[in-house]
Amino acid sequence: MLGTYASFVVILGASLVVGQGVFAICGRREWSWLAPAVGLAVVTAVAWGTVRMPGEGATALAAIAVLVLAALAYLRGRCRGLGDAVRIGVPVAVAALLAASLPFFVEGRFGILGTGLNPDMSQHLFAADRLAEGDGGKLLSQGYPLGPHALVVATAKGTGASLVHAFDGLMLAIAVIAALTPLALFARLPGWRRLTGALLVGLPYMVASYLIQGAFKETMEALFVLAFSVGLHELMRGRLTVDARQGAPAASRPALTAIPLAALAVGCVYSYSFPGLLWLAGTAGLWALVELLLVSFRDSPAAAVVLARRAAPATGVAGAALALAVAPEVGRMVEFASFETFDPSGAGLGNLFNPISPLEALGVWPSGDFRLDPGDGAMPAAGYYLGGALALVALGYGLAWWLRRGERAVPTALAVAAVLFAYANVAGTPYQEAKSIVIASPLAMLITARALLDSEPLIAIGGISGVIARRGGGPSGTAARLAMPLQNALAATFLAAAAGCTLLALVNGPVGPATYTPALTELRPALGTASTLVLAPEQLLADEHGRDYIVWELRGGRVCVDQLGAPSSSPPPHGAAHVITQGSSETPPFTQLEFHRRSGPYVLWQRRPLPRGHGSCPLISPGGRANPAGD
Repeated sequence: MLGTYASFVVILGASLVVGQGVFAICGRREWSWLAPAVGLAVVTAVAWGTVRMPGEGATALAAIAVLVLAALAYLRGRCRGLGDAVRIGVPVAVAALLAASLPFFVEGRFGILGTGLNPDMSQHLFAADRLAEGDGGKLLSQGYPLGPHALVVATAKGTGASLVHAFDGLMLAIAVIAALTPLALFARLPGWRRLTGALLVGLPYMVASYLIQGAFKETMEALFVLAFSVGLHELMRGRLTVDARQGAPAASRPALTAIPLAALAVGCVYSYSFPGLLWLAGTAGLWALVELLLVSFRDSPAAAVVLARRAAPATGVAGAALALAVAPEVGRMVEFASFETFDPSGAGLGNLFNPISPLEALGVWPSGDFRLDPGDGAMPAAGYYLGGALALVALGYGLAWWLRRGERAVPTALAVAAVLFAYANVAGTPYQEAKSIVIASPLAMLITARALLDSEPLIAIGGISGVIARRGGGPSGTAARLAMPLQNALAATFLAAAAGCTLLALVNGPVGPATYTPALTELRPALGTASTLVLAPEQLLADEHGRDYIVWELRGGRVCVDQLGAPSSSPPPHGAAHVITQGSSETPPFTQLEFHRRSGPYVLWQRRPLPRGHGSCPLISPGGRANPAGD
């Protein structure tokens, strides 16, 4: 537990300081709620750039520490509003931390998130273990984005935590930063409204569902896309790098105005590779096009040209900074394009049962397992569709509310996310579709929650075309009297349902073993195609989802798992050519076994003579489940 929360504090603290330092360099002197996301992007890139230098992560840790100290020195006397930030942000951060920690509290331990639900954390731990030695295993050679892994290695080095707990700390930090980000729009709401909105945007149902399976890359990308869209919103309002209290029309360093957005794009590259840029580039391009067209129609084409010229310096500087920062990764991005995830005949469903519904992005899906089809869980199928209908109505209301106010950045980001989902549906795989749904979910929740929690309702007069905003005295009559009660009813129903679904996902998160070693994986080449019996401690199998963990570590072979007991005077089960035990015992668990090799805490025993056939152990595909020895 201490290692997890120590890692969380280090990552969150570094992100807060470095991110605000970026804003200060760009001319802002007030606290920005986008600073934590910007800082996380920067420290992730720095960690990756230094992790393979000598020191097993010490160099990356030192680089981040120097960056933090430099930011602190620069921020001295250049950061106002910290008192208000603490007052507003601490309750949100604490609540988000407690919510994201629910899987650990429910399971009663801190360990590998997602064991039994998603086996991917095993290969991430293996890659991080190798990175500490200057290597990165198979993922490194395939161009896989390893920025988060590098940050985990540096954090583990600094805190003394294990890689397992450092990854847990990273996922908690992502959840808290994601809840702090929408405070840029929620900060002026009353306390309970602000807290509710921030938590639901930071941890909507699909983000919570990916958090519990240890899928940090998708939750980090969702965070950066959310922060980027909020940043565009702030940019349009002239508030991104300008102090709101000063009310200045432009930043004191206008050429650096878009640098925070470029930093978020850098974070996408080093945590999600080139696909991460698709959401950001699409959002920025579509948003700029819409704004220029509106200016052209409202004023004149010449006015649009003037606006484009005025934005050109900041756009050019941000683009140059992005190109310079990601240049070392270009070769690896090209390699990553051939990764199995992008092959429709390779990745396929991944750990899914079937393609999932895009309605899950809207936050109301009453299932502890997002992979289940409607009706497969305790809730009848009608409950899923009613929840989806409620979420669609709420989203429609939210979109009307945002667009009527002329706030187009976040709706544009959601539109781009919808297009990328459609592309994955047509040309990709269900596994890619699910990722796009996760990334879209905070955007959908922000649009819905902000409109429902605000005290300014929409009043429908004469149908959709007559939807107007209530400002000042506003319209009178029955519509005006009913507007706020109807909004409150919709808000109470939707927010309660969304919060319940998020909670349902979080409490169903499996937590696996608290320790990790690549030693078990290193035995795979010695097993061949023969059947292997793994004898594991009772606690590992009964309480830590150990069966699923072991099968994934030895994936591709024929594996059976059973509980470790006292040595037997009988031979191994029929067909078992190898037996693996854990511990220091030099006594074989069965007769007819001889010592073959040791790997870390594991001992591999080989049967003599080798049996014919495969016994009852099945051939395990990646992510498959093994059977007990007696099945």
